[in-house]
Amino acid sequence: MKKNNSFAALFIQEAIGLSQEKMSQGQGGPFGAVVVKEGKIISRGWNQVTSINDPTAHAEIVAIREACRILETFHLNGCEIYTNCEPCPMCLGAIYWARIKAVYYANTRHDAAGIGFDDEFIYREMAMPLSERTVKMTHLPSEEALFVFEKWAQKDNRIEY
Repeated sequence: MKKNNSFAALFIQEAIGLSQEKMSQGQGGPFGAVVVKEGKIISRGWNQVTSINDPTAHAEIVAIREACRILETFHLNGCEIYTNCEPCPMCLGAIYWARIKAVYYANTRHDAAGIGFDDEFIYREMAMPLSERTVKMTHLPSEEALFVFEKWAQKDNRIEY
């Protein structure tokens, strides 16, 4: 199905409206997102970080979780996500894990940095060697941990994801 620009504008406007509405209601930061499949909005999400005290409750994550619940799947194949801002590294990771096929966004991460939401620090950290990151990373090898992985690899009824 070829992307219809009027649909894209409608969906991005929905994400923008959601960000405005929920921010005005004091439910979180100025971010909104919708997950769309086959031209229909499946779910809506808005930033709830401060309202539910969850640093992972970004608009995209909330929308992805709700879409998965509604569609009863952990893969959102064939879905698109529309957000009022370019996804942060965490949300981008979730978008890839969910197998969403396309992201449409209004504001850029640079626009977000201009109002105090600076994801650039995380982008820089991810590119650094583990030993140079701000968050201390310590490898604690374990035969028991490897054993669990080996058991997973041998499991006949595992669900791949």
